[in-house]
Amino acid sequence: MANVVIIGANRGIGLELAKQYAVRGDTVIAVCRKASAPLLQVGCEVIEHVDVSDDQLVDSLAARIPVNQIDTLIHNAGILKSDTLATINMDTLREHFEINTLAPLKTVLALKSKLAPKSKVGLVTSRVGSIADNSSGNNYAYRVSKTALNMVGKCLSIDLAADGIAVALLHPGYVRTEMTNGNGLIEPDESASGLIARMDDLSLETSGIFIHSSGEVLPW
Repeated sequence: MANVVIIGANRGIGLELAKQYAVRGDTVIAVCRKASAPLLQVGCEVIEHVDVSDDQLVDSLAARIPVNQIDTLIHNAGILKSDTLATINMDTLREHFEINTLAPLKTVLALKSKLAPKSKVGLVTSRVGSIADNSSGNNYAYRVSKTALNMVGKCLSIDLAADGIAVALLHPGYVRTEMTNGNGLIEPDESASGLIARMDDLSLETSGIFIHSSGEVLPW
């Protein structure tokens, strides 16, 4: 049984992660801004009123985590506001960078004292953050923030290796959630199952990997 902390667990992929980790017997701490009814039904520990863009709330998060050691930390919170070359908005770009890039880094730093050798960190990113895989353009704010997150995760994988902590950049797939307006190729439960398998497989030898929930290693 492991202690699992999920940041952004009130709906979609995060909710399914909480459900599936709880079902297999892990101790789940679900962090969110406001708990949904389905999350409260999971029966896990829920920590509300955490806005990942608020430095003070993130900095104080460790004191609210009711375990001494986190075995698996997954940062799933994020935003997606589509744009095109003609509709780029700099404030929206900054908002994406704050939530999708800086917040995961701040969270890992805030909870580092609860990570130990063999702990694992999963940062939910996106394939659209791949430079090599970009053949369609658009979605500047989302793409740029996820590309930057990939670099954050890669740096963390190197800098945390000495502490025995492994890091993965996780692409959930094109999932039917509220974020995608119900569009997608797979359901949240299938994505979550794949992400959990990827975290189970993660080791120091594979730390820094950019990987699809299906197991496909993705190009940077």
